[in-house]
Amino acid sequence: QVQLVESGGGLVQAGGSLRLSCAASGRSFSFYEMAWFRQAPGKEREFVAGIGRSGTSTRYTDSVKDRFTISRDNAKNTVSLQMNSLKPEDTALYYCAAGQPFRAVRASTEVQSWGQGTQVTVSS
Repeated sequence: QVQLVESGGGLVQAGGSLRLSCAASGRSFSFYEMAWFRQAPGKEREFVAGIGRSGTSTRYTDSVKDRFTISRDNAKNTVSLQMNSLKPEDTALYYCAAGQPFRAVRASTEVQSWGQGTQVTVSS
């Protein structure tokens, strides 16, 4: 099982950019699909973006396509989320997540490990 620590959240104006990073410790980072989820106040946690074990396949929820980019570096055990053209509705607590080894992660129920979360606030 991996342990995850996020960084990079903050306050930004609408239209701005932020880059979230997640550092993983533990063995065999490349065994895990990785993802970012977010949870806004009063709402359920939702899938934002995911990336396959080698980094060649990615997927996004519709609301962030063409604005967010997920990437990973297996040599450094890190996964990142570049967020551009941010909107107030992107405001949420963002979580880094790892799936089960060699399994896809597209929903909260498929997550094995969670980070502690990092707050992203977008002002209008």
